[in-house]
Amino acid sequence: MTDSAPSLSASLTEKSGEFQTMSPKHLYFSFEGRINRQTYWLKYFLPVVGIFFCAGLVTGWLGASTNEGKLFMLLVQVASIWPGLAVAAKRWHDRGKSGWWSIICVIPIIGTIWMLVELGFLTGSDTENQYGFPQR
Repeated sequence: MTDSAPSLSASLTEKSGEFQTMSPKHLYFSFEGRINRQTYWLKYFLPVVGIFFCAGLVTGWLGASTNEGKLFMLLVQVASIWPGLAVAAKRWHDRGKSGWWSIICVIPIIGTIWMLVELGFLTGSDTENQYGFPQR
């Protein structure tokens, strides 16, 4: 009986620690798991703002009205779609909701504000939910 207790404890630690060591590949390309607000802001939102700022500088250097500038910015935008959806799904999961809630952003203005508030400012559930353990 005492031998099984430490293994159960170790098993729970491994499960709860699973999301602490989330690889960049899993963070940006998988739709499974949960992330907290800090990870959302520091490992996704702020870097994306930086990438788009740099892309804007490059586009300006190429000539914003030229075909090359427009193509470059289009490629950056298309490349950001999948990681954006994957990270948003994990934030929705942390809130106890399906990743399909990302569709709410198609509602002009209100949908985008709602999504920003839900994903960026509201806390996730403190306990395990159907999407896994919370990130610590």
